[in-house]
Amino acid sequence: MHSSDIQALNQKIHEESAVMERLLNETSKVIVGQKYMLERLIIGLLAKGHILLEGMPGLAKTLAINTLSKAIEAKFQRIQFTPDLLPADIVGTMIYNPSSGKFQVRRGPIFSNFILADEINRAPAKVQSALLEAMQERQVTIGDETYPLDEPFLVLATQNPIEQEGTYPLPEAQSDRFMLKAVISYPSKEEERQIIRLNMSGEFENIKKVATINDIIQARKTVREVYMDERIEKYILDIVFATRDPKGNNLPGLADLISYGGSPRASINLALAAKAYAYLQRRGYVIPEDIRAICKDVLRHRIGLTYEAQAENISAEDIIDKILNTVKVP
Repeated sequence: MHSSDIQALNQKIHEESAVMERLLNETSKVIVGQKYMLERLIIGLLAKGHILLEGMPGLAKTLAINTLSKAIEAKFQRIQFTPDLLPADIVGTMIYNPSSGKFQVRRGPIFSNFILADEINRAPAKVQSALLEAMQERQVTIGDETYPLDEPFLVLATQNPIEQEGTYPLPEAQSDRFMLKAVISYPSKEEERQIIRLNMSGEFENIKKVATINDIIQARKTVREVYMDERIEKYILDIVFATRDPKGNNLPGLADLISYGGSPRASINLALAAKAYAYLQRRGYVIPEDIRAICKDVLRHRIGLTYEAQAENISAEDIIDKILNTVKVP
């Protein structure tokens, strides 16, 4: 790509990304001090990737997703996952109509643009897997018919940490469908003071619609155009391959800690998320810092830990840190 092309792309992104800036500002009126979470939600939206939010109850995960959907002219549905939920409660089912003597399709809440799967790990695997076809193929099968889902289609799932009683860990195949897993932490004292005051006054700002579905679809096209050099591609591959074969990538100390590494989906999603991150920075090209900024969100749920790692209290984040500190930066 010539420098003149990159300059033209930079200019285009600078103009277009103002919509995303408005989206961030609008959601920040209600969500105090969770810029990291809001940015990850928008990156998922731009890169056409589903997002898993993990954190303790009460950290505004549900509120953030609800607020984002209000700021975009899109259909929103919240599904509360519970142990007694059935797959038909999500995708829909066939209902018999006595007057016509035929079965009719009753569509489930999955037929929306934004799906909030609240506390997804409170439902058994059979129900979680009902989301798989929708997430991967962006279609749903009810009876003999297959129905395409509207674009943009985005699943935003929240889960409480696995240690909590009454939760089911997500199957690896489903975890891999989430582009990002963002771990949400507690707010600072000053941020929490603002949250208290906002709730005590009861004066929440009305969220205005600052973006349309067409804005999102156009932004997604532009994100795909963001330039990625071959050296950046090699950097992504070096990172992902280090999770699969630590010994062959100068990380012999990690071999006994990793049970499985990132799939090819990890490489694809790291590239896409890095492009979306660069777009948010109003840049038409990806730099190594973009990869490093988004790497943990893409990989933390794609690295399997051995019993040895768990016994030594070594987390996936610790492993990613060691990989990033060892793999040569272009």
